[in-house]
Amino acid sequence: MFKKLLFLFLTFVAISCTGGKSTDAETQKLVLGVSPIPHQEIVEFVKEDLKAEGIDLEIVVFNDYVQPNISLKDGSIDANYFQHVPYMESFGKENNIEMVSAGGIHLEPLKAYSESIKDINEIQDGSGVLIPNDPTNRGRALLLLDEVGLIKLSSRDKLDADVSDIVENSKNLVITSLNSEQIAPRLSEVALAVINTNNALAAGVTKEKAVIVEGKDSPYVNIITVLKGNENDERVQKLVKVLQSDKVKQFIAEKYNGEVEVGF
Repeated sequence: MFKKLLFLFLTFVAISCTGGKSTDAETQKLVLGVSPIPHQEIVEFVKEDLKAEGIDLEIVVFNDYVQPNISLKDGSIDANYFQHVPYMESFGKENNIEMVSAGGIHLEPLKAYSESIKDINEIQDGSGVLIPNDPTNRGRALLLLDEVGLIKLSSRDKLDADVSDIVENSKNLVITSLNSEQIAPRLSEVALAVINTNNALAAGVTKEKAVIVEGKDSPYVNIITVLKGNENDERVQKLVKVLQSDKVKQFIAEKYNGEVEVGF
């Protein structure tokens, strides 16, 4: 009985000294918005490493390119991981959101895919081409087509180029802009479709169907994005540190076989 009373007394003292909180109370929560592939897969891979750093990572998955930044603005998430700097800057300007990059993580080389041709020289006059419709990825897609000579743009310096900026289209390509996530399911309907890598991977469209691949000097590294002023948040810095590790570098190389490349 004495031992039992002593145990209860010591337990009471321990709880009193910690204010009723367990040691887990020192863990800081970080809410991160991500796209499903590869972003969610990459951050799930480091979740335990972050826990060791005192960060309890809550992952919120988004299936579009609008809500992750809206959620960042309204404070329902602390950071997001789905976009590159040109898109962030364009979206921020249009929606009055001051955002900055806390660090680059990976690059998804943009590709033009086809189920009917193996080489761009096989493209017939009047063929259909699908490209993303958001300004930065639309411009990125048009620059890709310009780079291989399928079209010519009025300027290669305009990152948000539109179809109206095409000054030469010798094959009379019928270029249609769609929401990024709508393109992969319609690949069989056209000769060529420019698909963001995360959407291509999610739809099972592999690099074997790629006819054009963006060069490695691309400025479109996917980043950890936060509201301006939060880039020095200790939680965010720990997240970036863990993601920019040799462990993640190896994970990306082994899992994605060149579909996704390291951006740090």
